[in-house]
Amino acid sequence: CAACIWLNEKHLRTLNGIIDVQINYSTHRARIKWDDLVLKLSQILQAVTDIGYIAHPYDPTRQQEVLERERKQQLKRIGIAGVLGIQVMMFSIALYAGNWYGMATEFKSLFHWLNLILTMPIMFYCAEPFFKTAWRDITHGQLGMDVPIAIALSLAFLGSIHAIFYGGHVYFDSITMFVFFLLTGRYFELQARQRGARAADNLVHLVPTMATRLLKNGIEEELVLVADLEIGDKLLIRPGENIPADGIVLTGKSKVDESLLTGESNPITKNIGQKLIAGTVNIDSPLQMQVNKIGTDTVLSYILRLLEMAQTEKPTITQLADRVASWFVFGVLLFAIGVAIYWWNVSPEIWLTTTIAVLVVTCPCALSLATPTAITAATSNLTQVGLLISRGHALESLARATHFVFDKTGTLTKGRLNLLVTHTFTDFNQTECLQYAATLEYHSEHPIAQAFKSKTSYFMEANNVINHPGAGMQGLINDEYYFIGSPNFIMKMTGLSIGSQLLKTLQKNGNTLVLLAKIRSNNSNIKTPKLMAVFMLNDEIRAGAKELIQALIRQGKSVSLLSGDNVSSVKRVATEVGIKTTGASLTPADKLRMVKDLQAKGEIVAMIGDGVNDAPVLAQAQVSIAMGNGTQIARTSADMILLTEQLPNLLIGINTAHRTLQIIRQNIIWAIGYNLLALPAAAVGLIAPWMAAIGMSLSSLLVVVNALRLTVKS
Repeated sequence: CAACIWLNEKHLRTLNGIIDVQINYSTHRARIKWDDLVLKLSQILQAVTDIGYIAHPYDPTRQQEVLERERKQQLKRIGIAGVLGIQVMMFSIALYAGNWYGMATEFKSLFHWLNLILTMPIMFYCAEPFFKTAWRDITHGQLGMDVPIAIALSLAFLGSIHAIFYGGHVYFDSITMFVFFLLTGRYFELQARQRGARAADNLVHLVPTMATRLLKNGIEEELVLVADLEIGDKLLIRPGENIPADGIVLTGKSKVDESLLTGESNPITKNIGQKLIAGTVNIDSPLQMQVNKIGTDTVLSYILRLLEMAQTEKPTITQLADRVASWFVFGVLLFAIGVAIYWWNVSPEIWLTTTIAVLVVTCPCALSLATPTAITAATSNLTQVGLLISRGHALESLARATHFVFDKTGTLTKGRLNLLVTHTFTDFNQTECLQYAATLEYHSEHPIAQAFKSKTSYFMEANNVINHPGAGMQGLINDEYYFIGSPNFIMKMTGLSIGSQLLKTLQKNGNTLVLLAKIRSNNSNIKTPKLMAVFMLNDEIRAGAKELIQALIRQGKSVSLLSGDNVSSVKRVATEVGIKTTGASLTPADKLRMVKDLQAKGEIVAMIGDGVNDAPVLAQAQVSIAMGNGTQIARTSADMILLTEQLPNLLIGINTAHRTLQIIRQNIIWAIGYNLLALPAAAVGLIAPWMAAIGMSLSSLLVVVNALRLTVKS
């Protein structure tokens, strides 16, 4: 429960060397940061054991075994409580009938003793988890949700034993019924929570346990554990097999299904030299691959870490609910004491049943479940459409965003630029200019860089290479400084004056211009800048870009396009997708300033751009979305990452964010409203203990089921 989470987090934070602790109630996983020079993992696990809990390093196979063992144990307790409870109810019906029609004292005493004997296994075995958790919480100075349940059961059981010896009403039927209903409710709640987190579990099981490794002769094969793979190993991937590690294709051509990882429904054709991602499925033909990333370094492992982080981090609305829940049980116990005192003086015969009902009917669990179950369900569902949530606050911030700012290259456009024309202004020919350009761009991951690197296989040695994000590159080649980038960057770095008419002529069709220049020194050490070439590139607009922009505008959102590209190119894209507010030839600092200006006007900004080159602007926005891929996903710090080429999937994310907030509000309103209605009703004797047990169980279950609506695609 929330108290268990609070207790574990608080206890671990007292350890010297702990940096941060976040525990996810829905998945029962903890994310812990610590200084391994000060604290060992074994000490952390022992600290958890010391307060009565069990923890172990995350292992999906072991987790499944634990969950299955827990499920079987729960079913066993439910079965015993149900079978014995039915027999107790049969004897209780006979006792109730005896109260109306008369019953011999010896038979009444016999039925009481039989009910006591039948109830004891329910109290000491079936209800054991309630008592163990309550005792653990009390001994550590915390009031968890099982404390009032344990008190209620103890009062009912001891009161019934007292009644057997000294006369009065017995409550064995109530005990058996609400233990049965509580166990049943928690079982269904557990199953529902696991269903909400199933998408993440599906990702865990994408990587196979075995792989076919090729020996040095390239012909013989051996079957090895994936855990034993090493970087540089050559593997054979047959059709239908999951790829066990990240790497590149050595031989063969085949289609690969990346749908579970990126949400792409269509298989992707992989040729020699192209990247393969662990967890994806080879479909058509055999492939030979070389491993370059294994274990926790793979893209899939990074995605799982981000997903776990998003489900564990607590947004503002969660922190508020947790603070309320932490004081809730204390308030309920005080209220129950007041109710007991009142009825003891007014109507002693019902003080015990009323007090038990008050203790049982309360449901702080529903309040604690309200947010984490919704966040877990939403993040798991969005992962299936290729939208990875990496920060807990992302959905809350996205739902409240009022202004969406887009980058151009690689965001609204495909980011696969084509080199159309090369104009040279030097003795070097087009091929030589391209080689100099590619040598500098070799050190960049920007989409423009890919256009140059794909055109040549010859790269020279470059030293002192400096990347100016969003502007260009510089480096020392053959003892001369070379620069490549936007016209503004080249003029600023070299002092060249480039005629505006020339630039306008080259840009007239909305093409992107990239200039190559160098600075050479003569014998007198006089530095002379020289324009070497102007490259003209173009980029296709991404499918679905216009659909996304128009949908945002219809929702009343403001939309801007901020780009480092030239005015003509930006205007072409903006006109085609329907954006009216634009900014061109901007540096990252310019973009940052403009986003700050929007925020100063009260806008909640969502920034969508290149996760690497737009890092400062992404960090400034209230919520950031990066266009991710296998090469750069691990280098972005954005709040959300779109793994798929389907830009309209962002709409699914926005709509899901709105639905998530709506469901969280519904859950919190229900949790508070239920307790506001149920507590007074129980206090005045309108709710019997067994009814209280049903109400408590249904309250928690309703919250979880409501959150599961987020797993249904709308």
